[in-house]
Amino acid sequence: MLEEQQNNPLHGLKLETLLTELVEFYGWDILAAAMRFHCFKTNPSIEGSLKFLRKTEWARVKLEGFYLSRFKRMPRPTDEEFEMAPRERGFPLHIVPRDPMILTVESIELSQAKAASAHKEKTSQRHSPRSNRDFKPAKKSSQPRKKSTKSDDPSDPWGLKNK
Repeated sequence: MLEEQQNNPLHGLKLETLLTELVEFYGWDILAAAMRFHCFKTNPSIEGSLKFLRKTEWARVKLEGFYLSRFKRMPRPTDEEFEMAPRERGFPLHIVPRDPMILTVESIELSQAKAASAHKEKTSQRHSPRSNRDFKPAKKSSQPRKKSTKSDDPSDPWGLKNK
């Protein structure tokens, strides 16, 4: 584990330093588009964002994942590593961080739209309705239909006055 932690860009990195590096490189607009955190969009500040991130573990994990994948451009985690928090993952010693990925708000929105479309297509295939050959109409009753008790009088829509 010690060897793995030696090659983890998050090891020993304070949350404030991580956030400051991201803000200096990308700016609040790009971080707000990528992370979709309210604190990055409305009156963004390092102090306010740190308060939110320290209280909200899922947001901190999401930001650390963004830092590793987009800012340090480390390889995607395997299925087993994906279950672990980013701070707990390690990388082989020959893998080193690369230059940050260049992002724009438009490129992030396009990427999110593609991901949403792929997700919608995947879930629609899973939940697609049965084909017409599987459709079986309900059996018709041989008894005649009873006349509705519904009244034509708008003041008595349920026909209660006639009973």
